[in-house]
Amino acid sequence: MRAIFHADKNWGIGKNNNLMFSLPKDMKFFRETTAGKVVVMGLGTLKSFPGGRPLKNRTNILLCPETQEGIFTVHNLEELFGEVKKYPADDVFVIGGASVYRTLLPYCTEALVTKVDADGGADVFVPDLDKDPSFVLIKESAPEEDNGYTIRFCTYRNRDVREM
Repeated sequence: MRAIFHADKNWGIGKNNNLMFSLPKDMKFFRETTAGKVVVMGLGTLKSFPGGRPLKNRTNILLCPETQEGIFTVHNLEELFGEVKKYPADDVFVIGGASVYRTLLPYCTEALVTKVDADGGADVFVPDLDKDPSFVLIKESAPEEDNGYTIRFCTYRNRDVREM
């Protein structure tokens, strides 16, 4: 299982249950990386999508205490882990929100992070992987411009992955 997200320079990932930046290159990376794969999310992330509908061309799994109509729902980590074990580990992506990232990052082998060199005024954050001894930066692209922002595509490997 891997995590994928963009984060501002303070490791903020969202504001008012939405993305902080409009980043076409990052969105293209997200679409291409997760297309045909499995995405795991919380209810806030699902509600942030257009019409509150699951993403097309992906197997959507909602981690939520209550069953939601129109999307496959698991109610706890035991159910989630049982479900994701049906798929190749590299085909499962955690896509948010903040509490889901905090809960599942220890079980992720990698985190694919688009770092944005800006302060997005976030109201939700993920752990700073640069300060987390379990995570090591293994790949970082050259800085590039995306809709007026400088971004870098980074891959972090988790050296202490928890067993599911």
